Amino acid sequence: MPTPHHPPAAVRRVLRKLGADIHDARRRRRLPMAVVAERAFTSRSTLQRIERGDTAVGIGIYAAVLHALGLLGELGDIADIGRDLVGQSLARAELPKRTRTGRSSGKIADG
Repeated sequence: MPTPHHPPAAVRRVLRKLGADIHDARRRRRLPMAVVAERAFTSRSTLQRIERGDTAVGIGIYAAVLHALGLLGELGDIADIGRDLVGQSLARAELPKRTRTGRSSGKIADG
């Protein structure tokens, strides 16, 4: 039996919005649920859960549905370093202030 998962309110809110956006995109394309579900290799009931923003549905299924609607494009860039301003700031803060090069003895090694 899986461990119960109770995501924070912010996560539930974002997934509800994503689900509503997926629902709207499907309707704008005039695609029935059965067609999108088939293209995403999932069931109609799972697609219904996605459109409600169900947190128990795996991200892979969300991605497959986005792909079936032609909307997958930017999903792979969500955590890209170029968009992660906090991560970039933390990485810069950890850089050494000065670097030192090792002293050489001035001798040339025999090779």
